[in-house]
Amino acid sequence: MNTPHVSPFFDQTTKTVSYVVTDPSTKKCAVIDSLLDYDQASGRTHTTSVDTLIAHIKKEALTVEWIIDTHVHADHLTAAPYVKKKLGGRTGIGEHIVQVQKVFSEVFNEGQRFHTNGEQFDHLFKDNESYKLGNIDALAIHTPGHTPACMVHLIGDTVFVGDTLFMPDFGTARCDFPGGDAKQLYQSIQKIYQLPDETHLYTCHDYKAKGRDHYAWQTTVGAQKENNVQAHTGVSEEDFIKMREARDATLGMPQLIIPSVQVNMRAGNLPEPENNGIHYLKVPLNKL
Repeated sequence: MNTPHVSPFFDQTTKTVSYVVTDPSTKKCAVIDSLLDYDQASGRTHTTSVDTLIAHIKKEALTVEWIIDTHVHADHLTAAPYVKKKLGGRTGIGEHIVQVQKVFSEVFNEGQRFHTNGEQFDHLFKDNESYKLGNIDALAIHTPGHTPACMVHLIGDTVFVGDTLFMPDFGTARCDFPGGDAKQLYQSIQKIYQLPDETHLYTCHDYKAKGRDHYAWQTTVGAQKENNVQAHTGVSEEDFIKMREARDATLGMPQLIIPSVQVNMRAGNLPEPENNGIHYLKVPLNKL
């Protein structure tokens, strides 16, 4: 069997979808794009959302093999270290995390205490790296454009695309973060479109396109190729770049980009506490 069982967990606040992806034959699972709740006004984190996901794993008596982030998210904090502490498993992200770490270590003036070699993660996936989820074959595919380190994960006949694509009626990821590139995103989308049309496709977010009254996060590669409003088959690279760059110029920064990136580039760990035992996040003024 090459079809995993997929259990989605939707966070209303950030419009993020986390997934528990399971090989039914072995009951081994991967957690993809987990979420740590964060209240920006108070600076407090809590685990209500991820505890629901963990409760599901325990109820189904699953074994966590992988805790994967598709990229360094700019809109929510990953709960990867919390999941690992509670359930075990290996954390993983794309090997180009080192580029993101180098850029943002300068933005946040991290100094030499913060290592920009990806060592905070248990595993750094290479482009076209094969791995296993239980007995199901899986493949990591480098899909830069939104960020330099974006990866999509093909697990059996199901692909998890992170922020590279949204639902067909909403479009594609933005490309204006440091290291983003609209041309690279277009080329990355073409990689996804090379998969069979019937491949199940899951997105990391949904913002309800105009005219749709419900949230959705599951579609197919074929539906994206035919119906994606920004990147359907027939849209040229030149037209896509022109559209994406014009649209991105109108967008503000994600509300949680400053706390999210500082935490997520550390594999979900907080910055080291200061001499009073308190963890602090920095706000770079007039930078982003």
